[in-house]
Amino acid sequence: MHETVAVPDLPFSEPHPQPVSDLSGATAEATPEDTPQRSWLRRRAGLLMQWAVLLAAVAALPFVHDQLPDLAVMWSAATNADLGWLGVVVLAEAGSMAAFARLQRRLLRIGGLRISLRRAFAITYAGNALSTTLPAGPAVSVVYTFRQFRRKGASAQLATAVILAGGVITTTAYTVIGLAALMADPNARELAMTALAVPTAFVLLLVPALRWPPLRAQITAPLRHLYRVALTHPRIAPHAERLAGARDVLRPTARDWAALVVLATLNWLFDILALLAAARAVGIDVGPHGVTLAYFAAQAAGSVLPLLPGGIGAIESSMAASLVAFGATLSPAAAAVGLYRLVSYWAVVGVGWIAWAALHEGPRLSDRSRRRLARTGRLLLDGLTSTALTNPYSAVHVASPPALTAIPAVFTASPAQGGSPGGSPP
Repeated sequence: MHETVAVPDLPFSEPHPQPVSDLSGATAEATPEDTPQRSWLRRRAGLLMQWAVLLAAVAALPFVHDQLPDLAVMWSAATNADLGWLGVVVLAEAGSMAAFARLQRRLLRIGGLRISLRRAFAITYAGNALSTTLPAGPAVSVVYTFRQFRRKGASAQLATAVILAGGVITTTAYTVIGLAALMADPNARELAMTALAVPTAFVLLLVPALRWPPLRAQITAPLRHLYRVALTHPRIAPHAERLAGARDVLRPTARDWAALVVLATLNWLFDILALLAAARAVGIDVGPHGVTLAYFAAQAAGSVLPLLPGGIGAIESSMAASLVAFGATLSPAAAAVGLYRLVSYWAVVGVGWIAWAALHEGPRLSDRSRRRLARTGRLLLDGLTSTALTNPYSAVHVASPPALTAIPAVFTASPAQGGSPGGSPP
């Protein structure tokens, strides 16, 4: 399912005077410069590149046939997998998506905007589908998430702050978990400590230096100069001002920070747990730190080849090879990876596109079809909401500042969209 998606040059743009189409086919305001007539080749370049990479991979299969896992052994391992561990795979992946949805919902609530848990789940799943299946998907997902927050009443500053803060928090948690896995592996511990020595020393020296005002002024002078230069640029100035004001929108308390850190950590740990459960389901006995390193190696491989939708091929091959390096045999490792990706990618993407369509972001359908899709989406989201693990901070009341004035949305489509972990990440 691919449609041409018109997005602004910068992700956080304000309304413009002339119409431009969004993901649902609705129109909005834009200047003539924002809607240049592009050739068919340029508009389809991302999709053509994806197909070219996939076709090249298929063409290379005969040359590496001897190095591929045995399909019969893979099928036998997958069909005889332990059902209890497979249930853990599904629950862990639902928990990962739930943690990210709750993290964004918590950030919005800190900024004074409350949305339902069902809406937060819809945004997360639909945004994940956009991010992992469309050309330039992560950029489209960010723009889409921003617009959906605006439709729910968030100011441009709040929507920007939530997206940036969510990305920073989850990326920090991702880095810490990866470093912890390296430190837990005896073979990688020394290398990890050597690599961390320089940045650790730099941070230990920088933090005290920033507490001394004269030295802090000198260190931050280049950043202030770049900000002043940005303010003089007619196209960049509005976005620079908005980014500068975003830090004042979110004022988390200590309890908020604790909740955000827990949710960001669970977002990754549940996804890693899903891979570990898939390995256990087919009888692979690799330690948690080995599975974690295999997970991060696969994420890195998927980032190196961003043209592949969802990292298809790169993630699977890297993950299976890493499990083999930690003692698994090839065919069961490939079966474990296949089961994990069936749930973590294909099932999540399927739910995401159903949520996207059910929330009136899909192609133009009859009212009866839309009602059926909406009911299906609500049932799925209700099920995911009820089965996802809750966190200890979800019932804590956060005082909201005075209601934010809703700014008219850029587009006039429906009220739901999403982003993902890793989806992501992202």
